Amino acid sequence: MARFGKLPIQIISGVTVEINPGQVKITGPKGSLEKATPGVSVLEKDNLIEVKRKGTDKKSLSLQGTTRSHIANMVKGVTEGWSKTLEIVGAGYRGEVKGNQLILNIGYSHPVIVEAPLGISFKLEKSIITVEGADKDIVGQVAANVRAVRKPEPYKGKGIKYTDEVIRRKAGKQAAKAA
Repeated sequence: MARFGKLPIQIISGVTVEINPGQVKITGPKGSLEKATPGVSVLEKDNLIEVKRKGTDKKSLSLQGTTRSHIANMVKGVTEGWSKTLEIVGAGYRGEVKGNQLILNIGYSHPVIVEAPLGISFKLEKSIITVEGADKDIVGQVAANVRAVRKPEPYKGKGIKYTDEVIRRKAGKQAAKAA
């Protein structure tokens, strides 16, 4: 049996927690986040947040751990924030940030424009794109959407990839002929 859901979450100074039945709102220096908490009860005492399950069935057990992780991610997001870094690889591939838009010229006949949702910002230094925001889920989804514009291909490795992603390279036709 997992015990992760029972661990309390430390409330960092500068963070305010508002708990309503079925919902938690956390506010900090980087913004404010809300999350529905079905199937569990959330309690705050002594600068700690505890997540208690309402039932003893399997769904309640899983909701307790999941809700606890979401709340911990929200606390970290409103204090430090979340970020994902991507890299543009390819000759002539480039990007540009204008306001809340990321404009990518990556081998198509037209530039591809990616709009940043509310609370998300783009930074671009040379060929490194940084997606930043307070909500971990949205930061990850926006980074996945940027990567999906031109996924890295296995022959030359061109495309948009996460900086820590390893692209497995394939040999190609010429290597197959030689063998």
